[in-house]
Amino acid sequence: MIIIGEKINGSIPSVAKAIEERNADWIRDLAKRQTDQGATYIDVCASVPPDVEVEALHWLIDLVQEVTDLPIAVDSPSPDNIIAAMQFCNKPGLINSVSGEGDKIEKIFPVIADTKWECIALCCDDKGIPKNPGDRLRVFGDIMEAAKKYGIAPNRLHIDPLVEMLCTTDDAMANLGTVMSTIKEQYPSIHVTGAVSNISFNLPYRKIVNLAFLVLAMNAGLDSAILDPTNRDLMGAIYATEALLGMDDYCMEYITAFREGLFGPIK
Repeated sequence: MIIIGEKINGSIPSVAKAIEERNADWIRDLAKRQTDQGATYIDVCASVPPDVEVEALHWLIDLVQEVTDLPIAVDSPSPDNIIAAMQFCNKPGLINSVSGEGDKIEKIFPVIADTKWECIALCCDDKGIPKNPGDRLRVFGDIMEAAKKYGIAPNRLHIDPLVEMLCTTDDAMANLGTVMSTIKEQYPSIHVTGAVSNISFNLPYRKIVNLAFLVLAMNAGLDSAILDPTNRDLMGAIYATEALLGMDDYCMEYITAFREGLFGPIK
């Protein structure tokens, strides 16, 4: 599983406070803890006004790179600010994100075409978030046409079918499962991603819903996820599910991760 560590995000009040006060130690600690717990990428999202976002991203990215060699997931709703912030990264990372909205793809894809950068692509467009699997797959088809145009291989894309709140629709999981499995059938090398915690918004005891969703989504093809790698229950569920799906020979990765303290009781 590709783990995109979500904790450095200015929409989280404690992180917003650290950004405002330029608390460098707080940010370094978040980056190091996510690295130590098995993250693949460190997502960096400033969540500040657009006119100061590039400067904030620069500050955050520099701090993260002081304590980890993991690649950065540059996270912003502005494609222009993403492109500006890419130059601060020591190595190719992950763009978070593009979609069928506006000119995001036409701005980002040419920039990353001949690089090793990977990209999250959301299955929504100018009409909003599609309500049924067919329309999400239509947007996915448009994304893949654009990727082909710019020579971006499927294995560099992380397709996000958009995880919505379970409490607002009874068929949220069924729809997502259909989209995820279809995407993987059409492009076996592509990555399917999503923000795991979105599923449980406005529900009590959210961590149980998140765990159940993660297992079902992995069975449907999820192999990349935006989540908190310091959550030991989530990490344990990932290793256990990979073993159950036959992705871990003799459960060696599960056993090794447990011995290294990535999940299970705190020693």
